[in-house]
Amino acid sequence: MSNFAIYLIGIVLVTGGLAWTANKLGAPLIWIIIGIIIIIGMGIMAAVSKTRLKEKSDTDK
Repeated sequence: MSNFAIYLIGIVLVTGGLAWTANKLGAPLIWIIIGIIIIIGMGIMAAVSKTRLKEKSDTDK
């Protein structure tokens, strides 16, 4: 399994836990959905930045 997939699985688990907790605390559904979208977006950005391959330039040879 790639590092990117592991990052995404972790983000989904964290997001699910936070959404469940917010639901149990009585947060409105719209705010839970907004939070889910923000957390997943930030997680994807972090996963891409951490797992992308570094391209070698001509000067690195």
